[in-house]
Amino acid sequence: MSKLKFILGFVLLLVLSVNLNAQTIPSVKSPKMNIPEVDLSSQVLGILNNTDDLELNSDQKDKLTKDNSSFVDQMMDISKSGKSDEDKKAAFLGLKNDRTKFLTSLLGNDLFRKYSGQILKSIGPLKSKLGLAALAF
Repeated sequence: MSKLKFILGFVLLLVLSVNLNAQTIPSVKSPKMNIPEVDLSSQVLGILNNTDDLELNSDQKDKLTKDNSSFVDQMMDISKSGKSDEDKKAAFLGLKNDRTKFLTSLLGNDLFRKYSGQILKSIGPLKSKLGLAALAF
């Protein structure tokens, strides 16, 4: 009788383990969804071109949009360059200084502060992706 219980217990354990194994999710890679990813430069440019709260005139918007495009292009060129980190830091800080001068002359001090605060708040989540380029803000 005890041999019978042992054999039945072993068979039950075997059946349960096969059942559990059959219910596990196979390690097959699921197909990648075709969700278009917005590249980093487009994200940054979208943030920089958001001037809804500033009440800028059309001339200011046009100049700002052109400068934003140029700024993002320069920033990405520096990021992709083969320069050392120290050279990149210096280039990003120089780019920031030039941009600050341009924005101050275009917007004035008050609007510049408001715009900069808006940009810093919006760019925060992208700082890890930007790496050293975040120094340009």
